[in-house]
Amino acid sequence: MTTPGRGAEFEDAFRALYLAYHRRDGPRSDVPAASRAVLTHLVLTGPVTIGELAVHLQRSQSVVSDIVGHLVRDGYLDRATDPADRRRVQVWLSPHGRALLDRLNRVLDVPLLDAALATTADADALIRGLHALAAQARTLPREEHDHDHTDL
Repeated sequence: MTTPGRGAEFEDAFRALYLAYHRRDGPRSDVPAASRAVLTHLVLTGPVTIGELAVHLQRSQSVVSDIVGHLVRDGYLDRATDPADRRRVQVWLSPHGRALLDRLNRVLDVPLLDAALATTADADALIRGLHALAAQARTLPREEHDHDHTDL
């Protein structure tokens, strides 16, 4: 059985870890927000046409076409003919685009963590414990106010 009131102690440790290992490499990228929105949407939906993207993003088709054109030229998207309708062209994330989005979505400095965990004897137990704590959170009832994260 755990000691009651350990949440605040854990929160203090978590805050210290976050401050020690968060990324400090400045802006994550020079990718504009609209381009990032296209990349993120494609991860969730799979291949789509420019028209479908325009509807989802609530932008004109010409604006989305320009964004997609830049992303294709930069190697982040690929174009392919829709196998179900050879008249339609779909866009999809290239491996380079997926890698960019993965990098943009990282919060912590993974190389710094790799170095620290390589010299930590309990690294496997620590990672298992974090997974267990995250799994436990999904089983606990949450009150309405617990979803307010404005103080982050």
